[in-house]
Amino acid sequence: MASAELQGKYQKLAQEYSKLRAQNQVLKKGVVDEQANSAALKEQLKMKDQSLRKLQQEMDSLTFRNLQLAKRVELLQDELALSEPRGKKNKKSGESSSHLSQEQKSVFDEDLQKKIEENERLHIQFFEADEQHKHVEAELRSRLATLEMEATQHQAVVDGLTRKYMETIEKLQNDKAKLEVKSQTLEKEAKECRLRTEECQLQLKNLHDDLSGRLEESLSIITEKVPFNDTKYSQYNALNVPLHNRRHQLKMRDIAGQALAFVQDLVMALLNFHTYTEQRIQIFPIDSAIEPISPLNQKFSQYLHENASYVRPLEEGMLHLFESITEDTVTVLETTVKLKTFSEHLTSYICFLKKILPYQLKSLEEECESSLCTSALRARNLELSQDMKKMTAVFEKLETYIHLLALPSTEPDGLLRTNYGSVLTNVGAALHGFHDVVKDISKHYSQKATIEHELPTATQKLITTNDCILSSLVALTNGAGKIASFFSNNVDCFNASLSYGPKAASGFISPLSAECMLQYKRKAAAYMKALRKPLLESVPYEEALANRRVLLSSTESREGLAQQVQQSLEKISKLEQEKEHWMLEAQLAKIKLEKENQRIADKLRSTSSGQGLGLAQENATGVNAAGREEASAKAVLEPAHSTSLIGVLTRTSDNEVPDVESREDLIKNHYMARIVELTSQLQLADSKSVHFYAECRALSKRLALAEKSKDALTEDMKVAGQNISRLQDELTTTKRSYEDQLSMMSDHLCSMNETLSKQREEIDTLKMSSKGNSKKNKSR
Repeated sequence: MASAELQGKYQKLAQEYSKLRAQNQVLKKGVVDEQANSAALKEQLKMKDQSLRKLQQEMDSLTFRNLQLAKRVELLQDELALSEPRGKKNKKSGESSSHLSQEQKSVFDEDLQKKIEENERLHIQFFEADEQHKHVEAELRSRLATLEMEATQHQAVVDGLTRKYMETIEKLQNDKAKLEVKSQTLEKEAKECRLRTEECQLQLKNLHDDLSGRLEESLSIITEKVPFNDTKYSQYNALNVPLHNRRHQLKMRDIAGQALAFVQDLVMALLNFHTYTEQRIQIFPIDSAIEPISPLNQKFSQYLHENASYVRPLEEGMLHLFESITEDTVTVLETTVKLKTFSEHLTSYICFLKKILPYQLKSLEEECESSLCTSALRARNLELSQDMKKMTAVFEKLETYIHLLALPSTEPDGLLRTNYGSVLTNVGAALHGFHDVVKDISKHYSQKATIEHELPTATQKLITTNDCILSSLVALTNGAGKIASFFSNNVDCFNASLSYGPKAASGFISPLSAECMLQYKRKAAAYMKALRKPLLESVPYEEALANRRVLLSSTESREGLAQQVQQSLEKISKLEQEKEHWMLEAQLAKIKLEKENQRIADKLRSTSSGQGLGLAQENATGVNAAGREEASAKAVLEPAHSTSLIGVLTRTSDNEVPDVESREDLIKNHYMARIVELTSQLQLADSKSVHFYAECRALSKRLALAEKSKDALTEDMKVAGQNISRLQDELTTTKRSYEDQLSMMSDHLCSMNETLSKQREEIDTLKMSSKGNSKKNKSR
């Protein structure tokens, strides 16, 4: 309950915190919107102030002009008022007034000219002032724009800083929560580690004691039983049979099978290449069917004709090497004796290549010297001659490294064990070089074949032969690439297999010791095979467990079966007694039947003796006897039935002859049917009783098991109660710790809110300072 309340409090706090965060976001958005609105309103206010100032300036200028015009009108009115009485006087005296008017006109003209000049000067000043005002206004506007841009930049910087501060605060809060969780988990792990270290120390102590005892015992056994240590000396240790690694042997056999397939492809490609090269010499540059070819080409063709005797042994040597690697052997360099034969076959093929190389180069030179050879064809022939030299050199290099690998099986000091890895890497590099050379040969020969096909004298036989050579070169390139990639992929496996040897030794000392080791291994395998005996079929573990449960919980237990056997024996004895009783009853019934038959026969004799003698009488008696027999037969055929306790019985009259056998059969069948019925009822009752007894026994066993489980459950209940009390104590402690953590978190949140308020105040001061700077700039 306390944990549920605590969890509910946590959920409420989390909900309130999420609500406050959402409200904070909304308030932030509102503040930003209000700031934007206030900035827009400030801009509008600035515009209004500027327009108002302009209008005020225009108003001032207009009022000043109006005052000037008003003063001018007043002066003119005064002059007009003064001029009116003078005009009246002038009417009275025309001559004097004309003179005055001329003077007055001249004065007016001068005054008007002055006014015009003054007006022009004022217009010029007004225009200059207006231009200066516009210039100043433009400067102020540009300055205002720059200041506004600076203000917006400052505002953006302030917003970025506030955002950054808020993000850092949130990140720090998340980091704090994660660190708290991590610290709790680390504390738990530290406690578990302490417990584990204590357990491990105890186990280590026990193991140390056990191992020390075993060491002393083994040392005593070694000192008493072992005459000498054969692993101490490498010569003796090399004769020990290493552990059989079947997986390693199968893998090595698989690798050897793949290598055999690649070598077979390579041998087929080399045979085709040499054979088609021989055919090409016979038809180009001179066709042997038309003219005899040169002695050089004849010799070259003769040597090429012998290529099978040098190339085929490579396949045979690799086949023998593959057959020597079996599941029962130990495959290392010291035991692979057949690698020496493969190296010898490769050496003979290298000699063959060296023998035909000068003839091949001279043959290419003859092609270059012929009139049909063009400059491009001559360049291709030179490239092919260089490629043939490279191929022979690569084969020599490969033969050298394979000969080095074959040395440990024949000469123990021919190659150090530390150099095995470098030799294998060099073999891989030589195979890759062979692949590159064959690719160059195929490329240059394809170029040469295309040039030869364009010649006017190119025959169909030459084109076909060139295509066959190109196909053999393609097959040779593919085979070389496959075997190079295969060897590179399995170099690690070869290097790992080099360390496969006797225990506690660097390897086999000599091929002789390796051969002795293999003999010992075969003897040991034969001995183990002789000791091996076929195991009897056993019951699977799961089935045995199921049968055990059945025996424990069902009626097929040992005691129940013994009781059933005892009951069955008692029943058998009872049935035997009943059988003897019924056999006695049957014998008595048989005796009674015989007596009855005798009595009936006596009656028949007495009745037959009372009749007269003679033939007629005999005939009559015979007829009567026949009639009586027929009547008795009818009586037998149609007997009278009567029911009694023993079933259906036949009755005959005193004058009828009974059928003895039929009556015996009826009685026997009746008693047998009755016996079968009674035995079936008895067996049914016995089976029911046995079934009920078995059920009662199974129920008693189940009851005993249920009582045991009840006792175990009560103990578990006690343990669970103890655990519940312990968990309640831990819950109270954790609740207190969580409350302390919540108080700490609330204090931390208060401090963070204070820092946020301070930062907001700083931001407000920055805004105010920026606004003051902008106002100062505007005033300037």
